[in-house]
Amino acid sequence: MKGKYKAALALILALILLPLSLLLTVAYWLPTLAGIWLPQGTRIALEASPRLHNGAIIIPDLRYLAGECELASLKDASLSHPSRWRLHLAELNLNPDCISKIPADDVAPAAPRTLEEWQKMLPNTWLTIDQLNVTPWLQYAGALHLSLTPQQQQLDYQGKLLTLSATLKGQNLKISDLKVGAFEGLPPLELVGDLTLPPVPDGLPTDGQVATQVQIPQEPDRLHVALNWHTNAGNLTVKKLSGDEAPLLSIPWRLSENALEINAGQWRWPYEGFPLGGGVSLKVDNWQAGLDNAIFTGRLNVLTQGDAGKGNAVLNFGPGKLSLTDSALPLQLTGEAKQDQLIFYAALPGELTGALTDPSLLFHPGALLRSRGRLIETLNIDDVRWPLAGVRVSSKGIDGRLQAILRAHDNEMGAVELHLDGKANDFLPDAGLWQWRYWGKGSFTPMQAKWDVRGVGEWRDSAIELSSLSTGFDKLQYGSMLMSKPRLSLDNPLRWERNEEKEIFTGDFSLDAGATTFSGGSTLPPSTLKFSVDGQNPTAFLFKGNLHAGKIGPVRVVGRWDGERLRGNAWWPKQTLTVFQPLLPADWKMDLKGGDLYAQVAFSAAAGQGFEAGGHGVVKSGSVWMPDNQINGVDFVLPFRFSDSTWHFGRHRPVTLRIAEIRNQIAAQNITADLEGWYPWSEQQPLLLTNVNADVLGGKISMQQLRMPQRDAALLRLQGLSSSQLVTAINPKQFSMSGRFNGALPLWLNHPQWIIKDGWLTNPGPMTFRMDKDMADAIVDNNMAAGAAINWLRYMEISRSWTQIDLDNLGVVRMRSSVTGISHVEGKTNTVNLNYTHQENLFTLWRSLRFGDNLQTWLEENAALPTARCTQSGEACEEPK
Repeated sequence: MKGKYKAALALILALILLPLSLLLTVAYWLPTLAGIWLPQGTRIALEASPRLHNGAIIIPDLRYLAGECELASLKDASLSHPSRWRLHLAELNLNPDCISKIPADDVAPAAPRTLEEWQKMLPNTWLTIDQLNVTPWLQYAGALHLSLTPQQQQLDYQGKLLTLSATLKGQNLKISDLKVGAFEGLPPLELVGDLTLPPVPDGLPTDGQVATQVQIPQEPDRLHVALNWHTNAGNLTVKKLSGDEAPLLSIPWRLSENALEINAGQWRWPYEGFPLGGGVSLKVDNWQAGLDNAIFTGRLNVLTQGDAGKGNAVLNFGPGKLSLTDSALPLQLTGEAKQDQLIFYAALPGELTGALTDPSLLFHPGALLRSRGRLIETLNIDDVRWPLAGVRVSSKGIDGRLQAILRAHDNEMGAVELHLDGKANDFLPDAGLWQWRYWGKGSFTPMQAKWDVRGVGEWRDSAIELSSLSTGFDKLQYGSMLMSKPRLSLDNPLRWERNEEKEIFTGDFSLDAGATTFSGGSTLPPSTLKFSVDGQNPTAFLFKGNLHAGKIGPVRVVGRWDGERLRGNAWWPKQTLTVFQPLLPADWKMDLKGGDLYAQVAFSAAAGQGFEAGGHGVVKSGSVWMPDNQINGVDFVLPFRFSDSTWHFGRHRPVTLRIAEIRNQIAAQNITADLEGWYPWSEQQPLLLTNVNADVLGGKISMQQLRMPQRDAALLRLQGLSSSQLVTAINPKQFSMSGRFNGALPLWLNHPQWIIKDGWLTNPGPMTFRMDKDMADAIVDNNMAAGAAINWLRYMEISRSWTQIDLDNLGVVRMRSSVTGISHVEGKTNTVNLNYTHQENLFTLWRSLRFGDNLQTWLEENAALPTARCTQSGEACEEPK
């Protein structure tokens, strides 16, 4: 009996230990056993054995491989059965690319064919996956929950960019919530709908309707997208939510056993200020044979409208095929498009080839894109051509010969003709190679000039290099200026390295010009401006250069450009004034004998600001000699600021002019003048001339202030001027004077009538007047009536004189004088009261410089008898009769 008990106990222990042994060794025998039913070439692999925990089977990890490619892997799987089967996965990774590793001739086990049969096989199950990752769409990873029964299947998926809630009852699939974050920066795409699946789930749903709302940048409101179909026909529409406008897209389609057809489809694009519209048709024959065997034929037309009228372009494609490996779809775009006042013409035959995932477009012979019209208000495009024959466009870039020809004209600026010819090799911005050369010519009407340009360059990967450039004019003529043959060229290549980690922009230029002449005879010697640029890109660089014009200069220029504003400084080092002698016309007979000049200017320019500058210029000890006079000791300081087409002089200190002496017919010394204010001036921003002084004729001329615009007359004061020096300077032979005189001349510069109004002259002390004997005798001989009066004026001591002066803006001067003095003639003394009025054109008088002869004529015509006659012995004077 004891042996029987031992045998029974051994059997019980064997029954207990065998399942435990199988469970503990499942990592070894399960993959081999599963291989019997798995597709050929696939297998499963376990890194750790499953275990039991709280009534659940725990599988730490499991991998499903197709060859050496991991098709799926799961981590921390838990299988239990509380009230229904519950499968929980901490993580499931799927790689659909590994499906291609499964041998194509492998035949899967027989499976139910109808949807109902599939659903009847489903156990009551809950499936939860905390993290589902599908390569390569890892951005759509999320948590999946399935609730399965034979009667109803529910799905709930929650991810950062994708959420889905759907229910399947029989053949009815209801999508209650689908959100896809398809575009960065835009709201997610939302979709709801009801679908009727076919009995055998191997095709499209037989009936259904789905709808969603989308947001596009051009439309503030969302757009409504709806897809409806019944059996083999349906319609896709896109409409605005607000308004009863026509749909943006309406695509009616029909699906038959042999073909998918779209007929009379309509679309329109009312955005970007360039409304488009048109129709679309498509036929896909033999669609059930797969993409590689389907034949595509279609037509898309584009309607445009601008100021130049309506345009219509048509894209015809097919018959041809689209393939994942080798597409061959011929196409041709013909017609015209119109935008504003531009017209584009297209005749572009070509063929779409290559894999559908990476296609390329090859343009055939005859491919040409043209345009003409008005680009801006004044620029007319006569013709621009882009020949595209032989050009291939693909994801690698553009390959082939690239050409462009432009002819345009501006009624005011002139005409232009430009050519571009080059070759691209798999070129995309910052990738591949594009080499080009360009040339052109034109006219510049405002300066009566013709110009030309030529050069060579390339764009290699991230580097753009202009290896040669030469552009210039045959001349520049404007007003009295004529500049001969200015030309800009490259001394060293202009190179732009666009690598973001080390962006570099460098180049050296030379701007050369021949002599510049002016109609007055001035000549600026041939000039050269050499400058270089150094920075990061064309919108951020420093520049520096030097300007020479014969012996003039160098003027050093440095600055920077930040893409919006040009800033810089220019320094003119100290240089003798004699180098500017060529700028003075020869007929001026003016020689620069000495002096120095130096200057400094800061400037900036921007689109909204215009050009602004500020700085100062200084002339020291300048000297200018002319045949009749000399100007010596010129000191001139010019601080200024220029902004908004307005000059501001003397912002911190006034403009100052100091001249030591002027040697001419009337010498002057110690001349001063200060200037500050604005030009053009206004009431709010006046221009002030102050501190005007000059030592002249042994006295002084001064003016305290001249304000522009003028409110009051500027008073020009004459103090202690010597009449003898004045007469000596004028050098009349008919008379002489001595003594000093004062005066005040109210000066107007903007009066409608007067230059000087109510000016006066007087003598503060005694003056003498002596008439030349020959002049007096001639008057007496010619005019006996005037002779007696003239005799009393041969020599006169003037005790008091007063002269009122008016000068109008036509040059007519009017003088009303009253003179009181003592006449000494032939030993007799007489008191003389002389009143006279004189009128003459001062401009004519100044040009004639015959003051003495004019005075003689006036005296002959206007002399009067003296008011009294007295003897030299002091007898009582008698009134003349």
